[in-house]
Amino acid sequence: MGLGSLASRTLTSSRILSSQYSRFRPIVTKPGLQSPDASSAAAAQPEPTPPPPRKPVGGARVEFTSPDDAIEVFVDGFPVKIPKGMTVLQACEMAGVDIPRFCYHSRLSIAGNCRMCLVEVEKSPKPVASCAMPALPGMKIKTDTALAKKAREGVMEFLLMNHPLDCPICDQGGECDLQDQSMAFGSDRGRFTEMKRSVVDKNLGPLVKTVMTRCIQCTRCVRFATEVAGVQDLGMLGRGSGEEIGTYVEKLMTSELSGNVIDICPVGALTSKPFAFKARNWELKGTETIDVTDAVGSNIRIDSRGPEVMRIIPRLNEDINEEWISDKTRFCYDGLKRQRLNDPMIRDANGRFKAVSWRDALAVVAEVALKVKPEEIVGVAGKLSDAESMMALKDLLNNMGSNNVWCEGTGTNPNADLRYRYLMNSSIAGLEKADVFLLVGTQPRVEAAMVNARIRKTVRASNAKVGYIGPPTDFNYDCQHLGTGPQTILEIAEGRHPFSSAIANAKNPAIIVGAGLFEREDKDAIFAAVEAIAKKGNVIRPDWNGFNVLLLNASQAAALDLGLVPESSNSIESAKFLYLMGADDLNLDKVPADAFVVYQGHHGDRSVYRANVILPSAAFSEKEGTYENTEGCTQQTLPAVPTVGDARDDWKIIRALSEVAGIRLPYDTLPAIRSRMSTVAPNLLRTDEKELAAFGPTLSPDCTQKIDSTPFKAAVENFYMTDSITRASKIMAQCSAMLLKKRGEQRRGEMEMLAKEFGYVVIVVVAYCFLNMWMSFQVAKARQRYKVFYPTLYALESDNKDAKLFNCVQRGHQNSLEMMPMFFVLLILGGMAHPCVSAALGLVYIVFRYFYFTGYATGVPDNRLTLGKFVFLALFGLMISTVSSGINLLRS
Repeated sequence: MGLGSLASRTLTSSRILSSQYSRFRPIVTKPGLQSPDASSAAAAQPEPTPPPPRKPVGGARVEFTSPDDAIEVFVDGFPVKIPKGMTVLQACEMAGVDIPRFCYHSRLSIAGNCRMCLVEVEKSPKPVASCAMPALPGMKIKTDTALAKKAREGVMEFLLMNHPLDCPICDQGGECDLQDQSMAFGSDRGRFTEMKRSVVDKNLGPLVKTVMTRCIQCTRCVRFATEVAGVQDLGMLGRGSGEEIGTYVEKLMTSELSGNVIDICPVGALTSKPFAFKARNWELKGTETIDVTDAVGSNIRIDSRGPEVMRIIPRLNEDINEEWISDKTRFCYDGLKRQRLNDPMIRDANGRFKAVSWRDALAVVAEVALKVKPEEIVGVAGKLSDAESMMALKDLLNNMGSNNVWCEGTGTNPNADLRYRYLMNSSIAGLEKADVFLLVGTQPRVEAAMVNARIRKTVRASNAKVGYIGPPTDFNYDCQHLGTGPQTILEIAEGRHPFSSAIANAKNPAIIVGAGLFEREDKDAIFAAVEAIAKKGNVIRPDWNGFNVLLLNASQAAALDLGLVPESSNSIESAKFLYLMGADDLNLDKVPADAFVVYQGHHGDRSVYRANVILPSAAFSEKEGTYENTEGCTQQTLPAVPTVGDARDDWKIIRALSEVAGIRLPYDTLPAIRSRMSTVAPNLLRTDEKELAAFGPTLSPDCTQKIDSTPFKAAVENFYMTDSITRASKIMAQCSAMLLKKRGEQRRGEMEMLAKEFGYVVIVVVAYCFLNMWMSFQVAKARQRYKVFYPTLYALESDNKDAKLFNCVQRGHQNSLEMMPMFFVLLILGGMAHPCVSAALGLVYIVFRYFYFTGYATGVPDNRLTLGKFVFLALFGLMISTVSSGINLLRS
């Protein structure tokens, strides 16, 4: 017997003996306790007071709708009241106990497959998974016992069995949940000696990097993609040791929220591909700010190292973006260092820009501006402009005598008097109370991804109905496409559309109008029709306001609050001095050739090519500014990195220009300009507060404008490129190429289907022509036989077979020729309506012709002609359906 086996037997026997004797509690006698004085003193001691209750994890709060909904449980001896339906894990969090977990996420469905959240419950024979166990009244939960700790250590050992030792090279290092939990429940060695398994990495696109060998199958990414993002791209494949997460077929993850799987992955299986091997999290400085790439104002944290933005991650805000952000928000940061404007520049006589000092550049601009008539001075604010800079621009142009100043996206004649016409009055979080949605000219999935996620959340939770009016588009929830133009709005307003009954019967109907309608000439008539729907459907009430406008840009709401409304709708055509403050999406073809254009911005984008003077400014990540989102909530950005080159804040540039021009603005600091803003729009100074619209449609003027029947157009063509920052981003360019490739594949598939349909049509038409020629030959043959055998008695010989044959074939030939006009009529109807329409009409026509045709074929013994008749009718119906379906496909 070897020494190793002998030692193992000795250890085993000692363990058995120790476990047997451990059942008996030893009796220890202390001399001090045997005296009666000591025992009476011990009995007189008061009971120890329990420690004060701990604070809930993460500052969590619960609200009880009624006292009957509250139940009391005991967590580690502390009583805590929670609502009915909470799980044991949530009860522990309310008691201030943080339970380790990997698969559980508060915004996803419960999976219960990691078993890391095991706790001990009184009267339970074994530990229970706290994430999936509902809390019951009087339940006594123990989270820090030896049994619970040993169970978690066993789970951790199993998780680390196949996990690779990648921590030194893993991008999740320093913020990995598995690292944190292994420090608390891990061991310094493992008992598994088998080979670790390996999994092939998946290609999910240019944003998410995969190292699937690190995956612990928590299925957070699968549940997020299915429940929140609304795409069926990820799933669990295989069983046992061959189980892995991936795509069912080789494809990319094309959701606009795909980057959020990086945040919810508890290990390093899913990480940021652009951020790979760039920095560790302890090297970064975090700055809490907001996003300005859309009108939602998602709360974000910018992580920077030195002068460079390294990454952008979401920040929790339950009222706006919860804890998600769009891919455009997350990955556009590399555009902040590309194509930047560093120095003031002036275009010389040769058409080339040369760098000059600030003094020279401002002197040239002031000199030209003072020579131009006031009515010929125009100012346009861009999509990313903050409220302070727009206030300064408006004051500067007003002091010059011009009122022609507006913001991109608001149109040339916006209505800024009634705030309810450009705000989301129900708020973003309030959309969860709606049970019917009517989307008018808006595509939330590309215009405001977080608003679309909120709508999807509502649809999944309450089966809310969604009706959409606009061009065909993709939704990630059930949606009824009602129409493409304003005529559908009139039908709903007049009660002639089936969806009008859904709005009328809804408890909290919500109407969302897209800001793309601001660019239409008939916007007032469209808003009047939508307000008529709101009035009939009781959309606006004291306890509910479901009339919403979804803005496109971060600067729109603040611009309309500050009164950036042009005096003339065609002022840009007669402008001689055009001041563009970050306005890169303006159509400059209407600008006169002799106009002097000043571009003030942070990127060399579209408007730079037309500018005469360039004034570099700071981006949103480099300055402190005020923004108002689409629901009227005021938020502020904070500088995360220093400015690039010789750039300055926008409002400081305008303030310096006013002094050079001799019309000095009365503010020198940020508090001073905000004091000026308070006199125009006081709500812009109340940070993180929503200013509701004071008036509703009752004050809207009567509209005599007629609605144009032109269909609505998509306001955003490319989700990944909407402003100067995203257009300068290399990452967004890759995503845009992926999007265009996807569209190209869809178009290629449609063309292949069309080619297949065309091939069917060619075959059917050839068969039709061949059959027609065969019937003509039969007619000629019958005529020859009639001339030879029956020269005089054709009309009188009713029993003659050859006469009947000739009669039948000639009538069939005439029918085949008569079918041609009806064939083209059905073809046109099928192309205008739907292939099923033409197929149904063709079937009715063929049945009618069949009975009409067979009336002349009674008693004919020629089976070939009868077979040809049926083949002819079948081919004719197939030809009608295939050609019409091809036309309908080509039209779509």
